[in-house]
Amino acid sequence: MAIEVDYQVTIPDPDSRLPDADQIHRWITAALALARPEQDDAEVTVRVVSKEEGQQLNSDYRDRDYPTNVLSFPFEAPVELPLPLLGDLVICAEVVEEEAKQQHKAVIDHWTHMVIHGTLHLLGYDHIQDDEAEAMEQLERQILAKLNIADPYQVFTNTEHNA
Repeated sequence: MAIEVDYQVTIPDPDSRLPDADQIHRWITAALALARPEQDDAEVTVRVVSKEEGQQLNSDYRDRDYPTNVLSFPFEAPVELPLPLLGDLVICAEVVEEEAKQQHKAVIDHWTHMVIHGTLHLLGYDHIQDDEAEAMEQLERQILAKLNIADPYQVFTNTEHNA
């Protein structure tokens, strides 16, 4: 499986709590291995943004005027053009860190969860309906367990996500 990740950090003075490109790559690879094992190649852009940019994108694309943890923009190629582009993830570092603190989680574990959560959205998973949310959360738990990360929903139960 060849996974290509374009990792862009756009926030000024990124601190050491941001994951590195290898971690992002490992998390996306883990998500694809369980959620879409037949996927041979994939390209994903992961962009780390400020609260301001996150809020603007959330407002522009989801009509929600507040910053959010992760936004997913799936790439929909024409059928006759089979490209491995999955799409883009936009992650607000400040929101992820705030949520981790509020939920009493390690920041890196919450980053892992948000990258996996966003990747599943790129693959077509959603959590609008209860049954969809249950299926998506179960898959997230399985992927996170493979990475030795605790069930994020056991620590903080909330089926309303921002992504």
